Amino acid sequence: MKIDFKKEQKELYQPKTTPSIIDVPEMVFIAVDGGGNPNTSPAYKSALETLYGFSYSIKMSKMGTAQPTGYFDFVVPPLEGLWWFKDGGVITDILDKDNFCWTSMIRQPDFVTAEVFESTRLTLAEKKPELDLSKARLMKFTEGLCAQIMHIGAYDDEPVSIAVLESFIAESGYLPDFTEPRRHHEIYLSDPRKTAPEKLKTVIRYPIKKG
Repeated sequence: MKIDFKKEQKELYQPKTTPSIIDVPEMVFIAVDGGGNPNTSPAYKSALETLYGFSYSIKMSKMGTAQPTGYFDFVVPPLEGLWWFKDGGVITDILDKDNFCWTSMIRQPDFVTAEVFESTRLTLAEKKPELDLSKARLMKFTEGLCAQIMHIGAYDDEPVSIAVLESFIAESGYLPDFTEPRRHHEIYLSDPRKTAPEKLKTVIRYPIKKG
């Protein structure tokens, strides 16, 4: 039976359209860092191809002769992104995309160790030599105390939900706590190629601390 983190941990992936507070535990990710407009940047497109290449190769390692220790079948988790401005500042203008920096990432099961990651890199390099795998990295990320909200609608309309989230944070006695690597965080639950903009579902998560 496949493990689907979105169903197993709904508190992480299925928040309501009203804000809530959550303590996010340590998780394993494969990540690629970059910058620029995600709609036009070749680097962003390459990052996504790399992330999905790794993720599906790891998932399908069940078909090989040497499964990773502790392997279990799983649904590839959704794409996620950490976002900030090139000067290190917090995202204030969602339309100023040319000045974005980002870490794109996909969660991995805990059995994905450094050894599994490197083994997958070698296998993927043979199958898809066109991919630049040098920028991919394995990371453990403990996000900690956060406030989050489900945004339903186009990405450019996120400021409406962000305003609700920021008001909730202040009213609840917290402050935003943007520090590396705790950034403006988004989890993309919809495929924009197949979903109308007004129906896109995106988790928006802000790191917080007591005020």
